Parts: sequence; structure tokens; C-alpha cells
Amino acid sequence: MTDEKIQRINALAKKSRTPEGLTAEEKLEQAALRREYIDAMKQSLKSQLDASVVIRPDGSSYKLTQKQ
Repeated sequence: MTDEKIQRINALAKKSRTPEGLTAEEKLEQAALRREYIDAMKQSLKSQLDASVVIRPDGSSYKLTQKQ
């Protein structure tokens, strides 16, 4: 997610709170940008958790695994 896209998300959010609101095209753009942002954040969090290691008090360690 680029800074330009984040700035565009913020601009659309600000415009949506004005009396004129968003056009139908802008609403679609906003929804697509938000979905892209959420997907990027989920992927980032998953990568961080995949690299995490838990260290037990006895000194042993294990990697986190995804629940199924």
C-alpha cells in the first residue's frame, strides 16, 4: 500500500463527511481502496506472527501455528 493510496483513502473519508458527500464512482473507489488496505494489513500481521517465536519459562521455544 503506497502513501498516495493512503492519502486518497483519507481524502475520500474527509469528503464523505462534507455536505456534498461522495459520488457513486468515489464510493466504489473508496470501497476498493479500503479492501486493499485491509488485505495489506492482514498480510503484514500474518507475516509478523509467522516469524514470532514464544519462549517458555524453562528456556524452550516454539513457533506460533495457525489454528484450524
